[in-house]
Amino acid sequence: MKRKDFKKFKKKSSKKRLAIKVGLLFSLSALLLIAAYALSLQQKAEQAVDRAFEAVPETPKSELRAEAKVEPAKDNVSILLIGVDDSEKRMQGDANSRSDALLVATFNPEEKSVKLLSIPRDAYVYIPKVKYNDKITHAHAFGGTHAAIETVEEMLDIPIDYYIKMNFNAFIEVVDALGGIEVEVPYDRLEKDENDKNTIQLKKGLQVLDGRHALALARTRKLDSDLERGKRQQMILQAIIKEMVSVKSITKYGDVIDAVGDNMKTDMTFKEMTSFWEYGKGGMPDIDAITIKGYDDWSTGVYYYKLDEQDLENIRQILKSHLGLIPDSSALTDSNGNIGSVDETANSSDDLSN
Repeated sequence: MKRKDFKKFKKKSSKKRLAIKVGLLFSLSALLLIAAYALSLQQKAEQAVDRAFEAVPETPKSELRAEAKVEPAKDNVSILLIGVDDSEKRMQGDANSRSDALLVATFNPEEKSVKLLSIPRDAYVYIPKVKYNDKITHAHAFGGTHAAIETVEEMLDIPIDYYIKMNFNAFIEVVDALGGIEVEVPYDRLEKDENDKNTIQLKKGLQVLDGRHALALARTRKLDSDLERGKRQQMILQAIIKEMVSVKSITKYGDVIDAVGDNMKTDMTFKEMTSFWEYGKGGMPDIDAITIKGYDDWSTGVYYYKLDEQDLENIRQILKSHLGLIPDSSALTDSNGNIGSVDETANSSDDLSN
């Protein structure tokens, strides 16, 4: 190689090496930024969960649970999701507010599956705290989180391993932090907002809803029934989960953590809570939405939703099986002959606000 050509080759090689070094430097910087972001998110999340942590001292380990302690990453576990209205408008405060939404989720890590049961707020059940039957929405008002857990365990005959309680503000801000959620709105309706003012216009069809509109859809029941309301809550929760596990939501996690802030209470530690991310690996987990068949009852002059005992018993068996407390119950059928799940529509009713 001639001296002149060698100089040109050396110059090109130097430029190539410089480009590689710069590229590596940028790649390393990007990785460091991602790592720093992930670490800051983890620290922020840990601080948020620490603030939200609230054990229920009067609620010992359930007698329905044989294990001394469960681990969400490897054990089948259950969570009671409690939505409460502790707004100034209601003037109830968190301690004596009624639960506006109650859902039970059971998790099976081997199957990577979730059973999601919606409990009608006016379901007529036995409340151990007061030792008589009443609407399940009143359990929280009678004795807070402990009474709600105790009542659901009594109703379903399964252990409740954890609870998460959120108010309206947290719900609205989480949905907004995710940039909204896509759901099917069943009808056009002017609905009440979080302050009970008619300011929310719902539009029929597939819509991307912000937090306030999503909350209004979750709460309304004037055009259908309490059971349909529960189905909408399941649909909305699934839409939130779908958005949370999507890649595009990763950069929004910090906003979600901020949104939860002081509006959530749970007895899960940060480690326990993060264990549930295993269900989101690889995309949307398998979620089976379950509702309870029943009928409207006005015989006392007060509205109650009376549960169908056969459907309720089938649901108990399905949830027990999913938790691994009894052998597989996949052959169970509901009263309509549907195998392995109970998803029944109910009679329509007017506004049931008693």
